[in-house]
Amino acid sequence: MLGLLFLLEFGRRLARRHSISVEAAAGTLDSAVFALLGLLLACTFSGAAGRFDARRAQIVEKTDALGTAWLRLDLLPAESQPALPDLFRRYVDSRLAICSNLQDVEATTAELQHSNALQSEIWNRAVATCGEKREPATTTLVVEALNAMFDITTTRAAAAHMHPPLVVFGLLFLLALASAFVAGHGMASAPSAPWPHMLTFAAMISASVYLVLGLEYPRAGFVRIDGFDQTLANLRRSMH
Repeated sequence: MLGLLFLLEFGRRLARRHSISVEAAAGTLDSAVFALLGLLLACTFSGAAGRFDARRAQIVEKTDALGTAWLRLDLLPAESQPALPDLFRRYVDSRLAICSNLQDVEATTAELQHSNALQSEIWNRAVATCGEKREPATTTLVVEALNAMFDITTTRAAAAHMHPPLVVFGLLFLLALASAFVAGHGMASAPSAPWPHMLTFAAMISASVYLVLGLEYPRAGFVRIDGFDQTLANLRRSMH
Protein backbone atom coordinates (compact mmCIF):
# COMPACT_ATOMS: atom_id res chain seq x y z
CA MET A 1 0.00 0.00 0.00
CA LEU A 2 2.87 2.36 0.78
CA GLY A 3 4.36 1.58 -2.63
CA LEU A 4 1.07 2.42 -4.34
CA LEU A 5 0.78 5.72 -2.50
CA PHE A 6 4.38 6.61 -3.29
CA LEU A 7 3.97 5.91 -7.02
CA LEU A 8 0.66 7.79 -7.18
CA GLU A 9 2.32 10.90 -5.80
CA PHE A 10 5.54 10.35 -7.74
CA GLY A 11 3.66 10.05 -11.03
CA ARG A 12 1.62 13.17 -10.29
CA ARG A 13 4.67 15.27 -9.35
CA LEU A 14 6.69 14.01 -12.29
CA ALA A 15 3.96 15.02 -14.72
CA ARG A 16 3.51 18.46 -13.09
CA ARG A 17 7.26 19.15 -12.96
CA HIS A 18 7.61 18.54 -16.69
CA SER A 19 4.24 20.11 -17.52
CA ILE A 20 3.06 16.89 -19.13
CA SER A 21 -0.55 16.72 -20.19
CA VAL A 22 -2.29 13.40 -20.68
CA GLU A 23 -3.41 13.08 -24.27
CA ALA A 24 -6.18 10.81 -25.49
CA ALA A 25 -3.71 8.21 -26.76
CA ALA A 26 -1.96 8.08 -23.39
CA GLY A 27 -5.33 7.76 -21.67
CA THR A 28 -6.11 4.75 -23.87
CA LEU A 29 -2.83 3.13 -22.90
CA ASP A 30 -3.53 3.83 -19.22
CA SER A 31 -6.90 2.15 -19.60
CA ALA A 32 -5.17 -0.90 -21.05
CA VAL A 33 -2.92 -1.11 -17.98
CA PHE A 34 -5.90 -0.88 -15.64
CA ALA A 35 -7.81 -3.47 -17.68
CA LEU A 36 -4.86 -5.86 -17.53
CA LEU A 37 -4.61 -5.38 -13.76
CA GLY A 38 -8.31 -6.06 -13.36
CA LEU A 39 -8.12 -9.18 -15.53
CA LEU A 40 -5.14 -10.61 -13.66
CA LEU A 41 -6.66 -9.77 -10.29
CA ALA A 42 -9.96 -11.42 -11.27
CA CYS A 43 -8.21 -14.55 -12.55
CA THR A 44 -6.01 -14.96 -9.47
CA PHE A 45 -8.97 -14.32 -7.17
CA SER A 46 -11.14 -16.85 -9.00
CA GLY A 47 -8.40 -19.49 -8.89
CA ALA A 48 -7.62 -18.85 -5.22
CA ALA A 49 -11.31 -19.00 -4.25
CA GLY A 50 -11.75 -22.26 -6.16
CA ARG A 51 -8.77 -23.87 -4.44
CA PHE A 52 -10.00 -22.55 -1.07
CA ASP A 53 -13.38 -24.26 -1.57
CA ALA A 54 -11.66 -27.45 -2.77
CA ARG A 55 -9.49 -27.59 0.37
CA ARG A 56 -12.54 -27.21 2.60
CA ALA A 57 -14.32 -29.98 0.71
CA GLN A 58 -11.27 -32.22 1.06
CA ILE A 59 -11.32 -31.82 4.84
CA VAL A 60 -14.93 -33.04 4.90
CA GLU A 61 -14.08 -35.86 2.49
CA LYS A 62 -11.13 -36.88 4.67
CA THR A 63 -13.36 -36.94 7.75
CA ASP A 64 -15.98 -39.02 5.95
CA ALA A 65 -13.36 -41.50 4.75
CA LEU A 66 -11.91 -41.83 8.25
CA GLY A 67 -15.37 -42.29 9.74
CA THR A 68 -16.26 -44.98 7.22
CA ALA A 69 -13.01 -46.87 7.80
CA TRP A 70 -13.48 -46.61 11.57
CA LEU A 71 -17.00 -48.08 11.37
CA ARG A 72 -15.87 -50.93 9.14
CA LEU A 73 -13.40 -52.03 11.78
CA ASP A 74 -16.44 -53.59 13.44
CA LEU A 75 -16.47 -56.16 10.65
CA LEU A 76 -13.16 -57.51 11.93
CA PRO A 77 -12.97 -59.76 14.98
CA ALA A 78 -11.92 -57.60 17.93
CA GLU A 79 -9.99 -60.39 19.59
CA SER A 80 -7.73 -60.91 16.57
CA GLN A 81 -6.64 -57.27 16.23
CA PRO A 82 -7.24 -55.22 19.37
CA ALA A 83 -4.58 -52.65 18.41
CA LEU A 84 -6.40 -51.27 15.35
CA PRO A 85 -8.84 -48.95 17.18
CA ASP A 86 -5.98 -47.46 19.17
CA LEU A 87 -3.95 -46.97 16.00
CA PHE A 88 -6.90 -45.16 14.41
CA ARG A 89 -7.20 -42.81 17.39
CA ARG A 90 -3.49 -42.05 17.31
CA TYR A 91 -3.69 -41.48 13.54
CA VAL A 92 -6.51 -38.95 13.88
CA ASP A 93 -4.64 -37.23 16.71
CA SER A 94 -1.62 -36.99 14.44
CA ARG A 95 -3.64 -35.45 11.58
CA LEU A 96 -5.14 -32.89 13.98
CA ALA A 97 -1.66 -32.03 15.29
CA ILE A 98 -0.44 -31.45 11.73
CA CYS A 99 -3.29 -29.03 10.97
CA SER A 100 -2.81 -27.07 14.17
CA ASN A 101 0.96 -26.60 13.90
CA LEU A 102 1.72 -25.89 10.23
CA GLN A 103 3.73 -22.77 11.02
CA ASP A 104 6.41 -24.90 12.70
CA VAL A 105 8.01 -26.62 9.71
CA GLU A 106 10.23 -28.99 11.68
CA ALA A 107 7.42 -30.12 13.98
CA THR A 108 5.06 -30.56 11.04
CA THR A 109 7.61 -32.64 9.11
CA ALA A 110 8.18 -34.88 12.13
CA GLU A 111 4.44 -35.28 12.67
CA LEU A 112 3.94 -36.13 9.00
CA GLN A 113 6.50 -38.91 9.27
CA HIS A 114 4.75 -40.18 12.40
CA SER A 115 1.40 -40.07 10.60
CA ASN A 116 2.78 -42.00 7.62
CA ALA A 117 4.21 -44.62 9.95
CA LEU A 118 0.83 -45.03 11.64
CA GLN A 119 -0.82 -45.24 8.24
CA SER A 120 1.48 -48.11 7.20
CA GLU A 121 0.91 -49.92 10.49
CA ILE A 122 -2.88 -49.61 10.17
CA TRP A 123 -2.71 -51.05 6.67
CA ASN A 124 -0.44 -53.96 7.62
CA ARG A 125 -2.50 -54.94 10.66
CA ALA A 126 -5.81 -54.65 8.79
CA VAL A 127 -4.57 -56.75 5.89
CA ALA A 128 -3.22 -59.37 8.29
CA THR A 129 -6.55 -59.50 10.13
CA CYS A 130 -8.50 -59.81 6.87
CA GLY A 131 -6.20 -62.65 5.84
CA GLU A 132 -6.97 -64.47 9.08
CA LYS A 133 -10.71 -64.05 8.67
CA ARG A 134 -10.70 -65.10 5.01
CA GLU A 135 -14.00 -63.52 4.08
CA PRO A 136 -13.74 -61.81 0.66
CA ALA A 137 -16.70 -59.51 1.27
CA THR A 138 -15.27 -58.23 4.56
CA THR A 139 -11.82 -57.85 3.05
CA THR A 140 -13.21 -55.83 0.16
CA LEU A 141 -15.17 -53.47 2.41
CA VAL A 142 -12.29 -52.87 4.83
CA VAL A 143 -9.60 -52.52 2.16
CA GLU A 144 -11.71 -50.13 0.06
CA ALA A 145 -12.37 -47.91 3.09
CA LEU A 146 -8.69 -47.82 4.00
CA ASN A 147 -7.71 -47.04 0.40
CA ALA A 148 -10.15 -44.13 0.29
CA MET A 149 -8.81 -42.86 3.63
CA PHE A 150 -5.20 -42.97 2.45
CA ASP A 151 -5.95 -41.60 -1.02
CA ILE A 152 -7.62 -38.44 0.26
CA THR A 153 -4.63 -37.89 2.55
CA THR A 154 -2.38 -37.85 -0.51
CA THR A 155 -4.81 -35.59 -2.35
CA ARG A 156 -4.85 -33.10 0.50
CA ALA A 157 -1.07 -33.10 0.76
CA ALA A 158 -0.80 -32.34 -2.97
CA ALA A 159 -3.51 -29.66 -2.80
CA ALA A 160 -1.55 -27.83 -0.10
CA HIS A 161 1.20 -27.21 -2.67
CA MET A 162 -1.08 -26.22 -5.56
CA HIS A 163 -0.49 -22.49 -6.08
CA PRO A 164 0.12 -20.27 -9.11
CA PRO A 165 3.79 -19.78 -10.01
CA LEU A 166 5.42 -16.97 -8.07
CA VAL A 167 5.89 -15.07 -11.32
CA VAL A 168 2.10 -14.61 -11.45
CA PHE A 169 2.08 -12.89 -8.06
CA GLY A 170 5.14 -10.89 -9.10
CA LEU A 171 3.32 -9.68 -12.21
CA LEU A 172 0.25 -8.84 -10.12
CA PHE A 173 2.34 -6.67 -7.78
CA LEU A 174 4.13 -5.04 -10.71
CA LEU A 175 0.88 -4.23 -12.52
CA ALA A 176 -0.62 -2.77 -9.34
CA LEU A 177 2.39 -0.49 -8.91
CA ALA A 178 2.37 0.44 -12.60
CA SER A 179 -1.31 1.30 -12.37
CA ALA A 180 -0.60 3.56 -9.42
CA PHE A 181 2.10 5.37 -11.40
CA VAL A 182 -0.05 5.96 -14.47
CA ALA A 183 -3.00 6.99 -12.27
CA GLY A 184 -0.81 9.55 -10.53
CA HIS A 185 0.54 10.68 -13.90
CA GLY A 186 -3.01 11.29 -15.05
CA MET A 187 -3.67 13.60 -12.10
CA ALA A 188 -1.10 16.17 -13.24
CA SER A 189 -3.77 18.80 -13.77
CA ALA A 190 -4.84 18.66 -10.12
CA PRO A 191 -3.38 21.63 -8.18
CA SER A 192 -3.00 19.47 -5.08
CA ALA A 193 -2.94 15.77 -4.35
CA PRO A 194 -6.49 14.31 -4.00
CA TRP A 195 -5.53 12.24 -0.96
CA PRO A 196 -8.98 10.74 -0.26
CA HIS A 197 -9.06 9.27 -3.77
CA MET A 198 -5.44 8.16 -3.62
CA LEU A 199 -5.90 6.49 -0.24
CA THR A 200 -9.06 4.74 -1.42
CA PHE A 201 -7.33 3.48 -4.56
CA ALA A 202 -4.28 2.20 -2.65
CA ALA A 203 -6.38 0.62 0.11
CA MET A 204 -8.72 -1.21 -2.27
CA ILE A 205 -5.96 -2.58 -4.50
CA SER A 206 -3.89 -3.64 -1.47
CA ALA A 207 -6.89 -5.27 0.21
CA SER A 208 -7.78 -7.15 -2.99
CA VAL A 209 -4.25 -8.51 -3.39
CA TYR A 210 -4.11 -9.40 0.30
CA LEU A 211 -7.41 -11.25 0.02
CA VAL A 212 -6.11 -13.27 -2.92
CA LEU A 213 -3.04 -14.27 -0.90
CA GLY A 214 -5.23 -15.09 2.10
CA LEU A 215 -7.41 -17.43 0.03
CA GLU A 216 -4.33 -18.99 -1.55
CA TYR A 217 -2.69 -19.72 1.82
CA PRO A 218 -5.68 -20.36 4.13
CA ARG A 219 -3.62 -21.47 7.12
CA ALA A 220 -1.24 -18.51 7.14
CA GLY A 221 -3.40 -15.39 6.91
CA PHE A 222 -6.67 -14.01 8.20
CA VAL A 223 -8.76 -16.17 5.83
CA ARG A 224 -8.79 -19.54 7.59
CA ILE A 225 -10.14 -23.04 7.06
CA ASP A 226 -9.36 -24.09 10.63
CA GLY A 227 -13.06 -24.17 11.42
CA PHE A 228 -13.51 -27.16 9.13
CA ASP A 229 -10.96 -29.09 11.19
CA GLN A 230 -13.68 -29.23 13.83
CA THR A 231 -15.34 -31.99 11.81
CA LEU A 232 -12.23 -34.12 12.31
CA ALA A 233 -12.09 -33.20 15.99
CA ASN A 234 -15.74 -34.25 16.37
CA LEU A 235 -14.94 -37.58 14.75
CA ARG A 236 -12.06 -38.10 17.17
CA ARG A 237 -14.34 -37.51 20.14
CA SER A 238 -16.75 -40.14 18.81
CA MET A 239 -14.03 -42.83 18.66
CA HIS A 240 -14.76 -44.54 21.97
